[in-house]
Amino acid sequence: MEDELFPRERAEVAPGAVHVVDWLDAEEQRALLAACRDWARPPAGLRTVRTPGGGTMTARQVCLGWHWYPYAYARTAVDGDGSPVKPFPDWLGALGRRAVADALGPDAVPAAPYDIALINFYDGDARMGMHRDADEKADAPVVSLSLGDTCVFRFGNTGTRTKPYTDVELRSGDLFVFGGPSRLAYHGVPRVRPGTAPAGLGLAGRLNITLRVSGL
Repeated sequence: MEDELFPRERAEVAPGAVHVVDWLDAEEQRALLAACRDWARPPAGLRTVRTPGGGTMTARQVCLGWHWYPYAYARTAVDGDGSPVKPFPDWLGALGRRAVADALGPDAVPAAPYDIALINFYDGDARMGMHRDADEKADAPVVSLSLGDTCVFRFGNTGTRTKPYTDVELRSGDLFVFGGPSRLAYHGVPRVRPGTAPAGLGLAGRLNITLRVSGL
């Protein structure tokens, strides 16, 4: 926001973990939101994720390229309607590679293409516990894009779900990339701030688009 006392700035939160503010402009956000709405429709659309212990994630999810379920990948929505997973578009992979180059530099862009998108929708009550993105066979940087409501993103360490960690405010259009020594850091979303999405976006809630290289 232009009237903030201290304008937000790009920050390296941990080695290999970089927050880039306002990376997507308003037009890019609207285009990505429209794509997410298409992807969320059945078949293999937005679903509630159930954990092996019988619990449910409060953030709902849709996948592209490979379907993630706790704790593996498949080519069909095995814990949903069983339909083939939606394809991962080339333009989204190109966006991921540009994100890594902008955040970490061109040398950090992986040789293998991005081929997984996990898209999580958070309403005002949704949360995400501390976890690691450890089900891929590749160690390429993870790209995270935010749309809609602001959230508190908790970025921790590679050894434990507890402290030390850093809380980062992610707003609509922000980019967060983590790779290298931070690739397997624990992270989560303890809080979403309802009603903070840009007025012109047309989204109530938060969308997080996470891009990964499967190595599968």
